[in-house]
Amino acid sequence: MSLISATQLTKFFGPLDLFTGLTFAIPPRARIAIVGPNGIGKTTLLRILAGLEPASAGQVHRAKSLRLGYLPQESVLESELTLWEECLSVFSELRQMEVELAELEGAMALPQGAEAALERYGRLQAEFEHRGGYTYPVLMRQVLGGLGFEEADYNLPVMHLSGGQRTRAVLARLLLSNPDLLILDEPTNHLDIAAVEWLESYLSQWEGAAVIVSHDRYFLDRVCNAIWEMSRTGLEQYRGNYSAYLEQREARWELRRQQFEAHLEQLFKDLDYVRRNIAGQRTLQAKGKLKRLSRMIQALEQVGIDGVTGRSWMEISEEVTTTTSPLGVDEAERRLRALKLPDRRTKYLRLNLSTRQRSGDLVLRTRDLLVGYPGTPLFTVPDLELRRLECAALIGPNGAGKTTFLKTILQKIPPLAGEVRLGASLEVGYFAQAHEDLNPANTLMQEIERSAPHLLPGQIRDYLARFLFSGEDVFKQVSMLSGGERGRLALARLALSNANLLLLDEPTYHLDIPSQEVLQAVLQDFEGTILLVSHDRYLINALATQIWEVDPQEESLTVFLGSYSLFQQEKQQKREFERAEVEKNTATRDDYTRQSRQRNRLLAEERRRQTRLSALETQISRLESELDGLSRQLENPPADMMRVQALGERYQRIQQELETLLNEWANLHEDEKVSSTT
Repeated sequence: MSLISATQLTKFFGPLDLFTGLTFAIPPRARIAIVGPNGIGKTTLLRILAGLEPASAGQVHRAKSLRLGYLPQESVLESELTLWEECLSVFSELRQMEVELAELEGAMALPQGAEAALERYGRLQAEFEHRGGYTYPVLMRQVLGGLGFEEADYNLPVMHLSGGQRTRAVLARLLLSNPDLLILDEPTNHLDIAAVEWLESYLSQWEGAAVIVSHDRYFLDRVCNAIWEMSRTGLEQYRGNYSAYLEQREARWELRRQQFEAHLEQLFKDLDYVRRNIAGQRTLQAKGKLKRLSRMIQALEQVGIDGVTGRSWMEISEEVTTTTSPLGVDEAERRLRALKLPDRRTKYLRLNLSTRQRSGDLVLRTRDLLVGYPGTPLFTVPDLELRRLECAALIGPNGAGKTTFLKTILQKIPPLAGEVRLGASLEVGYFAQAHEDLNPANTLMQEIERSAPHLLPGQIRDYLARFLFSGEDVFKQVSMLSGGERGRLALARLALSNANLLLLDEPTYHLDIPSQEVLQAVLQDFEGTILLVSHDRYLINALATQIWEVDPQEESLTVFLGSYSLFQQEKQQKREFERAEVEKNTATRDDYTRQSRQRNRLLAEERRRQTRLSALETQISRLESELDGLSRQLENPPADMMRVQALGERYQRIQQELETLLNEWANLHEDEKVSSTT
């Protein structure tokens, strides 16, 4: 059964249709990524699924008792608790069970009610262990540590955390709550690469389902098994991860083109038949064919090739409106030639990065370099060389000093020690993460004019259109632009620099996936050298010829010569070796824990045995006394024979009951001997 299903889901704001006619189902354990250009309604759809916003039309059905967790892009967590206490609140039921188990342990030591307490303790302990009662503090540390929190952060009040830390805190709490369905809107936004990799690993082993919106293509490749592509008119579903989606999407586009051209070719053949026979002996056949041709042309105009392929006219006619009289032959030809294959593909920015001149072969060299600020050294750098046409990817956690390193190379910040040497014939282009090179008071037109004063206003408008700025948008001030728009404008200025060395600081951060794909393709064809700082591992994997990793704990930079995939393989091999060593060292602790639990169970069983022995001895003593009394009465029997018979029968019953209790007492003593030998 589906966790959530939707039928003909539509959302509009006034006259604007955000999306229409979405029909889908989310099965258990699905890992679905929703992709599409910015502004298409992905976040709105997630909010509708989470029950936080109504749809304008259509229906959403959620499974009964569905446990759902939602992570918005920017989470506002208002809490007076500490980070640890906030996450601990997820396990309130387990903590109540802990309190009850402690109370039952005390009750089992008392003679009265010990047996009932022991029975309840056994059931509750089994449930407690099954639900992770003995491991949830460890799980909390794993999740918080995996998402980049230090132990020193655990006791910080949530109100004192930064916006990014609060978002990570909400994500930690969601993961610990273990819902049936996670709805995640840009979950990697505030995570460094190490935290994203941890999240990928966590989700790959998780039993629930997830619906994810993310611009991180590498994350989607590692986590998702289905891609839903949103457009204004519907939702296309693809199987597999992001890379599989790209291949299937190209195949679908090509299939549509072939179907459209084949359909068009057949319609032109029909039109030619009509033209040749409309006034001849086969006029009836020609008129019938013209009628069918006319309605098919109108159907193609209204629903496109997808709406007619593989469907009968009865099905098609329910969705289209056609004229009762056929078109004229000339009108049919005119409208047939006007038919175009609808291009539902996203509009892409048109970026071109060309170099003005060839640089020297040696582009960058460092000697004994120390990066940082006076009094605050960040990391040492081994002697580096970057040669023409290479791409070095600079990676490391947030705050490690990657941007500082770029500014050191640009000579905006002096090194604390050592030197940076740039090669001959270099023209450097710099893409700043914060886009500080843009003047907030300028319009888009003025920013391009600043970089290319030789361009006329009409040429500037045409140039900005290549970066998806059209109409009155070109007169907006930079301060009014969104993050994605500022990124596109910064790329537009970078493309005018004709640089042969590009220093790129998070160039894809605010770009939607279609724009990321264009930028990646352009950079792959770039006839220059690139130094790239990015969390976009998909881009790094496509471009990098060497990896420069900053380790803030070691205060050093290490170099790996090779692609990101090879770099990851080497790190994985190292982790597996370290894990094997840790497992050897923790085996003894695990054995001790198991022995401790076994010892507790044995102690509980011993308390139960001793309680039962005490009760048996009391019952045996009582029965023996009663049997002695009956024996004395039978030695001097009363005159009433019925009374004598009743005394005899009771004597036999008590003797049998006593024998049963003595056997149980003997067995319990035998158990004591066995347990003492083990």
